[in-house]
Amino acid sequence: MVRIDASELETYVAAMFRRVGCAEGEARDVAFYLVRSNLAGHDSHGVVRAPLYVRWVKEGRTRPGQTPRIVTDTPVLAVVDGGHGFGQTMGPFATRLGIEKAKAMGLSAIALRNSAHIGRVGDFAEIAAQAGLVSVHFVTASGSVLVAPFGGVERRISTAPYCVGVPRPGQAPVLLDFATSFVAEGKALVASLGGKPLPEGALIDPDGNLSTDPYQLYGESNTQPKRDHAQGKGAIRAFGEHKGSGLALMCELLGGSLTGTGATKPSKHFANGMFSIFVDPAKLAVEDFFDADVSRYIAYVKSSKTIRGVDEVLTPGEPEAQARADRLAHGVPLSDDAWASIVEAAREAGAPESETPTVKSGSGPHRPNPLRAGMDAANGPSSAAGLLDPVKPPRPCRYTNSGSS
Repeated sequence: MVRIDASELETYVAAMFRRVGCAEGEARDVAFYLVRSNLAGHDSHGVVRAPLYVRWVKEGRTRPGQTPRIVTDTPVLAVVDGGHGFGQTMGPFATRLGIEKAKAMGLSAIALRNSAHIGRVGDFAEIAAQAGLVSVHFVTASGSVLVAPFGGVERRISTAPYCVGVPRPGQAPVLLDFATSFVAEGKALVASLGGKPLPEGALIDPDGNLSTDPYQLYGESNTQPKRDHAQGKGAIRAFGEHKGSGLALMCELLGGSLTGTGATKPSKHFANGMFSIFVDPAKLAVEDFFDADVSRYIAYVKSSKTIRGVDEVLTPGEPEAQARADRLAHGVPLSDDAWASIVEAAREAGAPESETPTVKSGSGPHRPNPLRAGMDAANGPSSAAGLLDPVKPPRPCRYTNSGSS
């Protein structure tokens, strides 16, 4: 296990993307969002994805330099085509467009289609929450068929993420963000690279036996440098039995069919589709009541007596804030295999050895980064973050350990 300073890691990954054809701003945006996912504790959507992104660029699956194209535009609704450009460009663009319309009309819906991998959907809910908006996001990973429906053993569904963000003035938002599969595919990738093991029953083999072995997903490529889930014979299970499977189906129909991306199917050019709804509580004339009642109810939920071994009832978004505080202070943890795969991808892209960040073994303290951040370790998105400003164009910002924690 190694730990790496977040700012150094972002710089290193951005250079990798510049070398495969991304413009400076795009490379930095992609790197920023990947590292941001690591900081939130979602390593499955973090820099472990960088080698795969680079491979997809080389194979033509992801296209650098694409400009979001608005193909339908009304006061409350828009359809945005990403042209298979980086999701770290398309997702923020679609979100800001939804924010602009919701601020004017009180409600908006944005259908994003044909985006390359959009990464952690919670980033977009956080952008909306900073603008004071509630948002709901339904996503398909069309072309990725990894999940068995409830009662089945064969792959029929993508990991189909679902996300809801609720703003809290002066505090981190309430943020529910999960794949409707038992685990995200990236968590299986992390496990296959020596990271956190999969939970019991996450996978199912062709005979209906439950498993935690990433081999079921990646087959023989599980021991090769480049994982390929097309080689596996097993599937990820849907979470929550019939309930999770049903929600996954709705994500496919709304994020896929409704956006024009198409619900997932085999042998299709990979694309994320995302259907997002934005609501301005201020336009409902309940803003004062809403904020106060959200705070009241969260306090009520957290006041529950805990089970043995649990110190505190956590609400959605709090684990991410805790992870962010730790990782800003001590560096981003990566398994040795994951870090080796990133370094190898950077070398293949032409990075000299001198650019490789200094790493620290183990989980102890790491040199803090004193630069200003847009993400306060305790309070979530800060108005200082240009990247999270719904008006300004996307641009990366640095990270910090400073804050009110």
